[in-house]
Amino acid sequence: MNVSPARLARRRHTLLLCLLALAALLVLTAVALSTGEVSIPPLTALRALIGLGDGGDVLVVQQFRAPRVLAALVAGAGLAVSGALLQRLFRNPLASPDVVGVTGGASFGAVLLLSLGASQLLVPLAALGGGLVSAGLLGAFAWRSRAAVGRLVLVGLAVQAGLAAAVNLMIVRFPAELAATALQWTTGSLYGRTWTEVWVGGGAIAGALTAVLLADRRVAVLDLGDDSAGGLGLRPDRDRLRLLLLAITLASLAAALTGPVGFVALAVPHLVRFLAGPPTPATLALCALLGAVLLLAADLTVLHLLPVPGLPVGVMTATLGAPWLMVLMIRQDRVMNRSTR
Repeated sequence: MNVSPARLARRRHTLLLCLLALAALLVLTAVALSTGEVSIPPLTALRALIGLGDGGDVLVVQQFRAPRVLAALVAGAGLAVSGALLQRLFRNPLASPDVVGVTGGASFGAVLLLSLGASQLLVPLAALGGGLVSAGLLGAFAWRSRAAVGRLVLVGLAVQAGLAAAVNLMIVRFPAELAATALQWTTGSLYGRTWTEVWVGGGAIAGALTAVLLADRRVAVLDLGDDSAGGLGLRPDRDRLRLLLLAITLASLAAALTGPVGFVALAVPHLVRFLAGPPTPATLALCALLGAVLLLAADLTVLHLLPVPGLPVGVMTATLGAPWLMVLMIRQDRVMNRSTR
């Protein structure tokens, strides 16, 4: 099968971007493992990561820094890929897990469990369940009413706002000792991640990412339109709903690991389309890499560059995301106005 020169050049360009993103990821990882209250040279930190060197360095790197770094990497990748898939399925640049209510559902599930006095070990599972329930409600609305895509985004925003209000109400009524724990489920935080959480959550996210990559061909067929997809043997409504649940499961898993971190899922797919062009399996891999880079870079910023100690990473990403969302909404409104003229 012959490949056109333009397509071959685009593939090489995307591969180069993936290599650059991977290099940036390695540099940021080395910086994250070596900086903090106890400064460790980068090479020494990398040796400590595999258990070599001074016992104090091994303890700091393996028990405190490495789980936080890995949580940022897998959650950032999961959020970015979930956002890319949702935007393709909805055919709307505003679609993302934090816009359609998934992260709000994860926050609600986690805080509800805390309010019931259950073990904090079950909180990630409650967050996953809350995100899936929120997604199920949105999917049921789409299936029964066959609402327009733009309306579904508006419904998701309404669901997100309602769940955020419920979470804030529960936190106001919390005992003081639980308020700080619940706070990460309103903003998103990487603080206190453990190896158990990283292995379980990271393994689940890796499995979901693999499923999304395997489903890319099916998504590409759906991109052709329902008539063409039906003619090629797909059942557009059912397949779209399955892919929607897959994307939301991925976002829920990421939210169960970090809390409701915003902006990553919304912005990274736009950046990838700007840098690499139309979606392909390679651009999906680039999404994962850039999502990991963005979340880890944001975490390093709040840890070492901002004067406010203990600031959750979700505050940083939300601060960047709010104006970006406004710009996208203005651009989308202009496009819709032009199409109606």
